[in-house]
Amino acid sequence: MADTSSYSKLNIDERGVAWLTLARPDVHNAFDDALIAELNRHLERLHELAEQGEVRVVVLGSEGKHFSAGADLNWMKRMVEYSVDANLDDSRELSRLMHCLDTLPCPTVCRVQGAAYGGAVGLAACCDLVIASEAARFCLSEVRIGLSPAVISPYVQRAIGSRQMRRYALTAEVMDVTTAQTLGLVHEVTGKQEIDERVAVYVNTLLDASPQASRATKALLAEVARAPDSDATRERCCQVISKLRVSAEGQEGLGAFFDKRPPAWKPQQDNDKEPGA
Repeated sequence: MADTSSYSKLNIDERGVAWLTLARPDVHNAFDDALIAELNRHLERLHELAEQGEVRVVVLGSEGKHFSAGADLNWMKRMVEYSVDANLDDSRELSRLMHCLDTLPCPTVCRVQGAAYGGAVGLAACCDLVIASEAARFCLSEVRIGLSPAVISPYVQRAIGSRQMRRYALTAEVMDVTTAQTLGLVHEVTGKQEIDERVAVYVNTLLDASPQASRATKALLAEVARAPDSDATRERCCQVISKLRVSAEGQEGLGAFFDKRPPAWKPQQDNDKEPGA
């Protein structure tokens, strides 16, 4: 299943893996209002398919040398001439994009092959796993041009912490990939030639998990982050595991474990390598 738009591509393979690709390599995949609208449309569709169990993993990537240069400067130049209300509407669309990506029910993997600037750092921070090449670098560059990383700040701050967020949002320093990994924005650093192989390994590992358990776990972790130690959260945790134990997939998973066979949801062509291999 493929959906190719002007600036982005969505392909869903037979395993239920969705490949969402920024496709503006001529401008380093910078995003403007048109690309944001396309991505919102794709993500709304992916939300529905993930809820139905038809999409199990989403991989966010891009074409060309760099992941994304952030906001398209021509778009920003246009927005300067707009009213405050028009700019507010525009910002809300970007906010919707970040929220929609962050709350996708299924696991998400971000593939960063080069530079990720401005809002692109937010895209990475909204994904569950970030695999970056040794050439990747990250920068919250907004203050250099009189702006702020406002819309993406909740997601980036969650990823790297408030103290480090203050430093990098206020200085607009460039983070090399090693620093980004140390701060928690990147999960694995790999060679330029190996990034697709490593992404594939993680995708296969995610496909080993029960689709229902993955969705339930991701939703639960979001709740725990909001209220880590409350009576309601503890009760919610107990409810989640209790329901999974008696669910069809829970029974299948336990049965497969004791029978020493693959569970029904595991694709036959899975790569057996572990993520850390």
